[in-house]
Parts: sequence; structure tokens; C-alpha cells
Amino acid sequence: LFLIQDLNHGGAQRQLSLLARGLRARGHEVGVAVFYPGGPLTAELTLAGVRLYPLDKRGRWDLAGFLWRLWRCLRVARPQVLHGYLMVSNLLVAFMGAGRPGLRVVWGLRASDMQTRHYDWTAGLIRRLECRLSGLADLCISNSEAGRRHAVAAGFPASRLRVVANGIDTERFQPDPAAGLAQRRHWGVPPDTPLIGLVARLDPMKDHPTFLAMAARLLARRPALRLVCVGGGPTPYRAALQAEARRLGLHPALLWAGDCTAMAAVYNALDLLVSSSAFGEGFANVIGEAMACQVPCVVTAVGDGAIIVGDTGAVVPPADPRILADACEHLLAMPARRRQQGQRARKRIMERYSVARLVTDTEQLLDCVVTHRRTPAPQDESATTDL
Repeated sequence: LFLIQDLNHGGAQRQLSLLARGLRARGHEVGVAVFYPGGPLTAELTLAGVRLYPLDKRGRWDLAGFLWRLWRCLRVARPQVLHGYLMVSNLLVAFMGAGRPGLRVVWGLRASDMQTRHYDWTAGLIRRLECRLSGLADLCISNSEAGRRHAVAAGFPASRLRVVANGIDTERFQPDPAAGLAQRRHWGVPPDTPLIGLVARLDPMKDHPTFLAMAARLLARRPALRLVCVGGGPTPYRAALQAEARRLGLHPALLWAGDCTAMAAVYNALDLLVSSSAFGEGFANVIGEAMACQVPCVVTAVGDGAIIVGDTGAVVPPADPRILADACEHLLAMPARRRQQGQRARKRIMERYSVARLVTDTEQLLDCVVTHRRTPAPQDESATTDL
């Protein structure tokens, strides 16, 4: 039984859907308990035979009734494994699993060095609680090596930490020039105009200001260039970013596309994808998804971005718009090499980050936890540890 806040189109939510459906297809009984029911991923989980348990949370401070419904959900589902996704869910599964014989508690870690000072006070409190209570989890699965390292540094028990990288659906995300051209027409971008995209929610960790500063530098060299920011976020933060874009003179070269559902078409419309994140990333899905569509990526050295990209794109320091602009300019100037890198990028995703590998690796770890057997050790550790 997985526990997650919602089933919207977030990175963690999409990964949970892929994993839950994959486990169900292999014959496992799988359920998902969701704080806030509904969401676009609900239908695909239901169609795959994954049972959904809506907890009908009515708001941030609906606590007593919500916890009662979660307790009743556990009595009905009677899971062998209770698996949290993200910090709040991790804390809840730890508390709910206490004193339940035979129930194994698993945490899903989806980030690395979260700098909670950028958010409200509850984020820092939840992070501190997660670090203090991490010993209550039988297993913690991080989606990145960076996440594992930061968790160990924060006090998580290293013996219970394992890494399973995200899986990318290469059937959904694949080269589709026609879809890319249609998306460009929708945005009003001509077919031969260079187009760079940042696909990320409007959040401080994604560092849109660095992307905007980079855009200003590139436009000074390439006035015909177009850029697009795909992703939604809080209205005040969006307004602040748009004000900065106006100050930098980016209109009309920069398009704010908001949330998009046809993401394969979005990636296929791009010549380059940029990930300008400054902190917090674990495994950024958008990098793998763009690579699967044969789009080269320029990413900051945050989380596992450098590991994912390998030699198929460019890796730059965070918060440095000058170096980011130079890396994009270098790739834009060499169309033939960019195409070759795109082809290698898709091959890399197919070989290293398939959905089948995500499901198999997770299945093996969960089986070890249930049967009290040793889990495979991380590659940089020399011995396995009993969980």
C-alpha cells in the first residue's frame, strides 16, 4: 500500500503510477491511499487494477478525521508493506506502522539537499522530524545517489538506504517530429527557430531567475531565439518571475506556457532542454523524458543530473547564467552534433532507466523486506546489511 498526497502530474506521482501499475502487472496486490482524491493519474491506476483508497482530506489542518480515515484504511487493506512517497507520507507511515506486527514500513526519498529556508516553517519542521524518525523505517528507497548521500549526512541509517533510480516510459516519450511541430504551431514558434525550454514547476529550487538571466545573455547573441517555461506554480511567485523577465527585456521571445498535459509533444518541440535547478533535486524526470525524445539537455550539477546525462549533453555549475548560456550556445551552434547527442541520449535512457528496471529493482527490495532477507548493498558499500 502506497501513501501519497495526490495523483496530479508531479514527478513523484508519475513514478508512483508507473511503479504501482508495474507491480500489479506482475501479480502483486497493490493499493494507493491518497490524501486528496481525484487527479489525472487516477484513471490509469484504476484501469491497471490498482485499488485506490481516497482519504478525503479537507485541507491542510484537517488532521483528526484524516488520521482516523487512514487508520481505517489500514484495517481494510491489511498490507504487508506500507510505502510512503515524500516527506509527510513518510512520517505518517512510520507512525501508522508502529506497533503493527508483520507490517514493514518503507520510505520513498525523492529529493536531495532540500533548503527549507526557501519555504514556510512547516517544511523545516517536517524535514527535521523525518531525519529524527528515519530509524523507524525498515527501508528507505532513494531515487538518486545524491539523495542517499544527503540522507546519510542528515542522520538517516546508512544500512537501511538503497537507491532505485526513476524509470522513464520510452513508449510514451519518444521522438515524434509531427507532434513537436504541432506544439510549435500552438505556441506560434516557426519550425526552424531555435527553441530552448525549461520544464519545471514554479518553485525556488528550480531557479527560474538563473534561466531568465541566461536567456537574456543568449538573446543578445541570437535575437531570433525563442524560449519557453512550462509549468505552473503559485500566482505571486509567477508574477515575480514575469516581472523579472520584463525587466530583462525577454518579451516576446519568452513564452510562459503554464501546465501542459501533452508533455511528449512539448519535449519534441524543443531543440534543447535546460534544467537550471539550484538545490533539492534527486532524479529529475524531465531530464530523462526529454532525453527519451532525443532532446539534448543542459543541466546543473544538482542531484543526479550529471549521472543521468552522461556524455549526451552538458553539465554546468548551478546559479551561473554565464556558463549556462555558453553551454547552450555551444550546442545550438552545432546542429549535427546536437542530433547525435540526442540519439545517444535516448539510447542511454533505454539502457539505464527503463520502467522494467524500476519495477524489478523495487520488487526485489520489497521482497527482501517482507521475507527478512538481506537487500543488495549500494554499489559503494562493501557488505550487505540485515534489515
